[in-house]
Amino acid sequence: MAEHLREKLKAEGIKGVSAEGLNRCDWVLLDAGDVLVHLFRPEVRSFYNLEKMWGLDLPESDKGEGLSVHTA
Repeated sequence: MAEHLREKLKAEGIKGVSAEGLNRCDWVLLDAGDVLVHLFRPEVRSFYNLEKMWGLDLPESDKGEGLSVHTA
């Protein structure tokens, strides 16, 4: 997924997209300048419990599934 997204970003003209964590693929960070993308395996995402860290309460149907989007 990370490689696919990185290729799509490059195809859209976003230069210098870097990736960290590809060797283990537990948590991959894509840095596209103004946009950061975090990709987690479900058990790693659950371990870090980002919703709790950000103080967000998600509906039960959304916990641990799908994509999370956080804006500052």
